[in-house]
Amino acid sequence: MTTKTNAEPAGSDADGERTGPDTVRHFTIHHDGVAIPVSRGGRGRPLVLCPGLSSTQADLHELIALLRQDHDVVAFDLRGHGFASAADEYTFDAFLGDLAAVLAEVDLASEPVLVGYSLGADLVVHHASEHSGSAAGLVLVDGANPVPEPFVTGADLEDFRAMWEDLATANGDRLGTARQVSLTGKEILDLNIEIDAVRSAVLDRYRRIDRPVSMVMSASITGGDTGGRARRLDRNWRAGVERLLREQPHISVTWLDADHGLAVTHAPDIARIVRNAHGPADGTTP
Repeated sequence: MTTKTNAEPAGSDADGERTGPDTVRHFTIHHDGVAIPVSRGGRGRPLVLCPGLSSTQADLHELIALLRQDHDVVAFDLRGHGFASAADEYTFDAFLGDLAAVLAEVDLASEPVLVGYSLGADLVVHHASEHSGSAAGLVLVDGANPVPEPFVTGADLEDFRAMWEDLATANGDRLGTARQVSLTGKEILDLNIEIDAVRSAVLDRYRRIDRPVSMVMSASITGGDTGGRARRLDRNWRAGVERLLREQPHISVTWLDADHGLAVTHAPDIARIVRNAHGPADGTTP
C-alpha cells in the first residue's frame, strides 16, 4: 500500500540540492509493518537505486541528483535507515522484501535499470534472478561479490564486533535525521555474517540473469590500510570479481581508486558509468 504523496519545489531534493527542472515526488510505501520513504524525480529511462547497509538517500544525494539528469530515478531507504521505520528483524530476506515492495508499487514506463550499492547490489542480483524480465540491466556498486573466503571469520570476529558496536554508537548522533541508522552493533554484525553466506552462493544467481550486468568496484575496499588483515580482505575482494569473470566474462567491471565509500566519494564517476551502460531510452548518444 502506498500513502502520503508530496511534491517538492522543482529542482530540489530532500537536502535542498538542485536536481534539474523536474519535480521530485515523495511518498511512503507500507509493507511488512514498515514504512519505506521513496523519492522519485528526473527524466529518461527508469532507474531504481537500492542503498546498502548503513547508507541512506541523504548519504547518496549527490549520486541521486546526477542520475536524475538522464533517468527517472526511484530511490528509497531500507528499513531502519533514514526516515524508514525501525523493524523487528533486519535480515537479508527482510531487506529484499523492501526492494520488492518498492518495485511492486511504483508505476514505471518500462523495465528499470537496477542500481545497487553494497548490500543493495546483492539485493538487486537476487531480485533479478528471481523475477525474469524485471530489469533492463544491473549496475552493481561494490557488492554482490562471490568472494572465495568469508569476510567475517572467527579470528577477526571480536574486532568486527567492536568496530560495528562503535559504528552503532556513532549512529546515535544521527538519530532523528535523514541519515539515521537504527541497527545495533549486533544486528550489523549478524547481517554481515549472513551476507557472507549469501555471497557464497551468489554465482548461481548470476547464472539466472539474462540482462546486461556492470560492476563498479573499489580498488581497496579497506581504504588502503597496509596491515595484514587489510591486504587479505582486499585480495579476497579482487579474487571474488576474478572468479565471477571466469564464469561470466561478458560482465563489465570498472575498478575505481577508492574504498567502500565510493558511492559517496566518486558519485560523478559512477553516474557516468551508469549513463554509458544504460543511457537515455530515446536512443540519443550517452
